[in-house]
Amino acid sequence: MANFLIVITTVDNQDAARKLSRSAVEANLAASGQVTGPIETTYRHLGEVSEGTEYQVTFRTTGDRREALEAHLVEGHPYDSPEVIAFGIDAGRAEYLEWITRATR
Repeated sequence: MANFLIVITTVDNQDAARKLSRSAVEANLAASGQVTGPIETTYRHLGEVSEGTEYQVTFRTTGDRREALEAHLVEGHPYDSPEVIAFGIDAGRAEYLEWITRATR
């Protein structure tokens, strides 16, 4: 597992996105959470193609906080089966990466 991660989820409204972002940062599970949107989404659910509007929340965290962050997001998420995906940060300024570590402790 990478030492530093970008974790992404999407929700159906801005208030839910803000709540997840703030609660994860307050719990020291992420150094930051950014809300982007609205975004248009096309998806397949229960065999049908649908479209909707969502908000994306992007978190910066450490590899050892990923599981706890995922559990936190799933618990507070409005969807039954939410997207929670993680990508490793391959490179970054040392000072920035140190900040992520300090902010998640």
